[in-house]
Amino acid sequence: MTNTINTEKAPAAIGPYSQAKEINGMLFCSGQIGINPATGDLAEGGIEAQTEQACKNVGEILRKAGFDYNDVIKTVCFLSDIGNFKAFNEIYAKYFISKPARSCVAVREIPKSALCEIEVIAAK
Repeated sequence: MTNTINTEKAPAAIGPYSQAKEINGMLFCSGQIGINPATGDLAEGGIEAQTEQACKNVGEILRKAGFDYNDVIKTVCFLSDIGNFKAFNEIYAKYFISKPARSCVAVREIPKSALCEIEVIAAK
């Protein structure tokens, strides 16, 4: 049985999708951008601030489902500018200390003109 995960501590979906779905001990999280859920605005302060907020948003979804960052086995990260790779990694590394498998690519655009987006798969 599939369980839909939603928390008000992370931004609401901005399209026809869920924050996450859980099935058979696995959690599949939709991509999170650096939106502050309290204000609905992107975090101010460039790539560092947006990465920090995106990581926090992922963490809130993980917690709501009974997971944590150490349960993450795979991330997919999108950057609007590969020149932000180093700064992104510095913030990302503070949260994903278990070093899950990862893909990180530059894309042309991210919704709401965000600088980064992080999606995760977690397992118990």
